[in-house]
Amino acid sequence: MSIKPDNWIRRMAAEHDMIDPFVDGQVRDGVISYGLSSYGYDVRIADEYKIFTNLNSTIVDPKHFDSKSFVDFQGDICIVPPNSFALGRTVEYLRIPRKIMTICVGKSTYARCGIITNVTPLEPGWEGYVTLEISNTTPLPARIYSGEGIAQLLFFESDEECSQSYSDKKGKYQRQVGVTLPRV
Repeated sequence: MSIKPDNWIRRMAAEHDMIDPFVDGQVRDGVISYGLSSYGYDVRIADEYKIFTNLNSTIVDPKHFDSKSFVDFQGDICIVPPNSFALGRTVEYLRIPRKIMTICVGKSTYARCGIITNVTPLEPGWEGYVTLEISNTTPLPARIYSGEGIAQLLFFESDEECSQSYSDKKGKYQRQVGVTLPRV
């Protein structure tokens, strides 16, 4: 398995509609960069968020998740409270081919501000908008800019297709369309 360069990503985006919309090159002027880079693709954060709140003094439990722990927000700038987090989703809809494993990592511009973007790997055969967890590790409120870069995708291609893809397993997050909360 090896990481794939820009020409490979460009070809896969065209042949498999892997990234939609696809931005062929880096957009950088006045924004946190997004689009095709040398060995990855920088995805953007959409303008819809679920901001964590502990008004109800709930316990966070992935098996019994209380959706009232979040406040829905839509806008150009999302303020993540100190030492808290928000969920968002990518602008891009992704379709991961059966021979590809995709890993998502945060962008250094946000990381240098104490803002960490976390997402699990995108398995072969998965498709949908990616739900991202944005943690504000600082004691101050943090700004997230909708429509700008939030994370980078790295693509790894295997020599052969997997025996069971995420789609074959009927994964619980397949074809998610909005900010998706935990499911069991």
